[in-house]
Amino acid sequence: MKKIISLLLFVVMATFNSCSVSLNGASIPAEMKTVTINYFENNAPLVVPYLAQQFTEALKTRIRNQTRLSVVQNDGHGVFEGRVTGYEVRPVTYTDNRATTGNGTNRLSITIAVKYTNNINPKLSFEESFMRFKDFPLSGASFQSLEPNLIKDINLMLTEDIFNRAFASQW
Repeated sequence: MKKIISLLLFVVMATFNSCSVSLNGASIPAEMKTVTINYFENNAPLVVPYLAQQFTEALKTRIRNQTRLSVVQNDGHGVFEGRVTGYEVRPVTYTDNRATTGNGTNRLSITIAVKYTNNINPKLSFEESFMRFKDFPLSGASFQSLEPNLIKDINLMLTEDIFNRAFASQW
């Protein structure tokens, strides 16, 4: 009986002494303690002055809120860098203004190129682009009045995609 209990205790200890810590679906190696998030410059053909800063801060906030990692200025165990490569507003559907009061549906799309370097396990590093969009009707409101909330919503989607690509299901 002692052998069975010892074996079960060993299995339980081995299970909890794994190489990663999982928070909110994230799988972060135990030895990873810090992350550096460099400023994401805006290189899109259409530049919104505050977009790059808001995206960079949104990524920092997501990592602070969903992990135990510390965000540091330099030499993080993980490093995020990149740029805004696309910002586009275009119509998706049209309506005949004589028949309705609406102007159809429009779409705001934002594309971010990301390079993630995992200094703990370089095999988990990646470099790829992420694109998200949100459709919206103008219906009386100006785009300038809708734009800040649209950007905020898209940034949330983009940071979730990037976070999941870097930290979810790695181990």
